[in-house]
Amino acid sequence: MNSKMWAGRSSKEVDSRVNDFNSSIKFDSRMYRQDIKGSMAHAEMLGDCGIIEKSESEKIIEGLKGILADIDDGKLLFDPNAEDIHMFVESELTKRLGDTGKRLHTARSRNDQVALDIRMYLKDEVNEIIPMIRELIGVLCDIAEKNLDTIMPGYTHLQRAQPITFAHHIMAYAQMLIRDIGRFEDTYKRMDRMPLGSGALATTTYPINRKQVCELLGFEDITMNSLDGVSDRDFCVEMCSAISILMMHLSRFSEEIILWSSWEFKFIELDDAYATGSSIMPQKKNPDVTELIRGKTGRVYGDLNTLLVMLKGTPLAYNKDMQEDKEAIFDAIDTVKLCLTTFIPMLSTMELYKENMRNAAARGFINATDCADYLVKKGLPFRDAYKITGTLVAYCIKNQTVLENLSIEEFRELSPVFDDDVYEAIKLETCVNMRKADGGPAPEAVKKQIEFARKYTK
Repeated sequence: MNSKMWAGRSSKEVDSRVNDFNSSIKFDSRMYRQDIKGSMAHAEMLGDCGIIEKSESEKIIEGLKGILADIDDGKLLFDPNAEDIHMFVESELTKRLGDTGKRLHTARSRNDQVALDIRMYLKDEVNEIIPMIRELIGVLCDIAEKNLDTIMPGYTHLQRAQPITFAHHIMAYAQMLIRDIGRFEDTYKRMDRMPLGSGALATTTYPINRKQVCELLGFEDITMNSLDGVSDRDFCVEMCSAISILMMHLSRFSEEIILWSSWEFKFIELDDAYATGSSIMPQKKNPDVTELIRGKTGRVYGDLNTLLVMLKGTPLAYNKDMQEDKEAIFDAIDTVKLCLTTFIPMLSTMELYKENMRNAAARGFINATDCADYLVKKGLPFRDAYKITGTLVAYCIKNQTVLENLSIEEFRELSPVFDDDVYEAIKLETCVNMRKADGGPAPEAVKKQIEFARKYTK
């Protein structure tokens, strides 16, 4: 059995079962690029500060470049017996360079090394997730532009409430996604602090230059307290929180797609490429993609809870508990990216049944508010207008008709202020088009929303 890099204190080898239990190479190996990049910056700083010979610093950097290239090319495979990615890289470097490779870990600890790696990795992931959100916003804008006049019911309590357009409805999700971008950008800002140089917890006696490493790695600034630099993972929690909120928005949208694709609504139909059938019922077309997104949202919430519970009882500074941060945050990242890459083309290829939307809007008395507003504009107090309209609706329900089909005499039985212009006032198109206030469903208002959202697609 090979001795561990940290051997010396112990008089015997660690039990193989403990080695397996302790190892993180299975999941932290994905950070190899960040780990090697961080080590190269550290080695350059060590050489420039005279902590190690410049020639050895240069050899270490070249050796690390070779390891990176070999991993990328598949020539070097991760050792499953390695404790973690940090020890794997250092061990491989030592195999190639001998004593020179052993000098790499001067003036650092795995505590600040892993804190660096995870920050670098998450920064890279943020820069992948945000463009995906921008793409989704663009798809929503494209669909909205084609459906400015597609009337559908707006709902409260899942009951038909007021007429809106499909464009207006989906642009609500565009606004949610815009805020999601902001949350990821804010998360990025707070994790953009370079922790290397914190050491195990109390920095180092070597004359290191943390600012140089910070600049080499493209961080905004260094962490200002060494204990904090190695011991907190609030940036993981914050990113997982941003992912959870994004997943919540995708889940809400998925729920609506599930409803809309049912025969009870039949507002949309998903492309065959993004739906499945039944093993026994030949007529079925199941919205499995959206159901999975809805289910995976709960999974991501579990990842967030894992991080919070893992951290809540850990004293300063580093504790091995923190090894559990990676599987949770990696899973959340993998899940949201998988959901986005599937959701975007599914949405862009779905078919709309505009007539069904219009027919649904024509039922349910969703123009009742507009009828009441008509009376208010004629001089009645709103509460009186509300009562009259409610009485009209009750009359329609009893007689199995709708407001539009009432005669002017039937209207006037409840109020003499009704005139023939009431029919224009309660037309669905009028109800929608007159709601021109900023943020409303009128085409001109939705166009402004689309114009605003387009700014976030670039």
